[in-house]
Amino acid sequence: MRTRSHFFPPLVPLILLALLVSGCDRQDPASADQSQPLPKAKVQVIEPAAHMLTEDLPGRIEPARTAEVRARVPGIVLERLFEEGADVKAGDVLFRIDPAPLEAAVAQARGELARAEASIYQANSLVRRYEPLAAARAISQQEYDNAIAAQKSAEAEKLSAQAALETARLNLEYATVRAPIAGRIGRALVTEGALVGQGEATPMARIQQLDPIYADFTQSVDDLLRLRAAAAEGRIEVQEDGAARVRITLGEDGYSQEGRLLFSDVSVEPSTGQVTLRAQLPNPDAVLLPGMYVRVQTELGVEPDAVFIPQRAIRRGTDSIPRVLVVDQEGTVQQRTVELGSMHGSDWRVVSGLEQGERVIVDGVAAFQPGSKVEPVIATPSQGE
Repeated sequence: MRTRSHFFPPLVPLILLALLVSGCDRQDPASADQSQPLPKAKVQVIEPAAHMLTEDLPGRIEPARTAEVRARVPGIVLERLFEEGADVKAGDVLFRIDPAPLEAAVAQARGELARAEASIYQANSLVRRYEPLAAARAISQQEYDNAIAAQKSAEAEKLSAQAALETARLNLEYATVRAPIAGRIGRALVTEGALVGQGEATPMARIQQLDPIYADFTQSVDDLLRLRAAAAEGRIEVQEDGAARVRITLGEDGYSQEGRLLFSDVSVEPSTGQVTLRAQLPNPDAVLLPGMYVRVQTELGVEPDAVFIPQRAIRRGTDSIPRVLVVDQEGTVQQRTVELGSMHGSDWRVVSGLEQGERVIVDGVAAFQPGSKVEPVIATPSQGE
């Protein structure tokens, strides 16, 4: 009789073989994770450096001087002697008003002056005749005093006639309307044949001085005080007269012009705490025109350890607090809260929250989460960092 143990030995190798195959099909999860490559994160290494802090502010161009050309005497406009939109010099003739009635007024004033001079002659003669008679008591003292009074009255009438003649001459000169300042003249506000100066000083044209020209802009009081301190301490470059430098840019074509900041006539708006400043700029080609909007860049001083990161590196949650992602020495992503300053181009100035040597993720920050492992890749300037 056979025992059952005779049938088990042939089955043992088969079982061992099955277990071996099963073990080969299964892979350790840890080894599988290590075999997969880590995601690459483009980072910027924080390296503080000295940087000239600037601020870009909106501004508007204003003329250095504006003169309203008005009719100072009544009359009919006979002639316009300028081209609209042209540059004129101080004293250039712009309009001529009919001088005929004004010439007649001058002639009349001359006649009144001649009459006054004749009265003086007559009064002087009477005083000379009465003087010895009064001394001899041949006439009363009252008659002599009346002669003296007539003499003084005649002299006063002469002074009045001379003033009237000077006024008439001035009015005749005003019939020739001249440019009070040099600058660019706009369109004519009256035409030939128009009656001007009848009861009021009729506007006839406007002249604006465009070189130099002003750019008005507003700035916070704190920035203004910082700017003044930086200029006084020599931390920003100033011009020979001590004025701080400014630069304005216009439009998308990149036109820019450097000027000087005028600290005088500074006024503070009580409701906003902003100050109105004025920059003076050369404008020889008249590119800058009154009313244009420009960007005014002012220097605030040099920060010795300034830190800048691209705007796209900033993450903001529902609380609007700015945060960045940094990669530590083990390649782990960490989240960091930062305090931001002003924008400079496409970069934010970081006031606090980052240290020298730290690596900040600057591209695709939405794809990384704190605690994950990454492979940091240093961003180069050619990549826009």
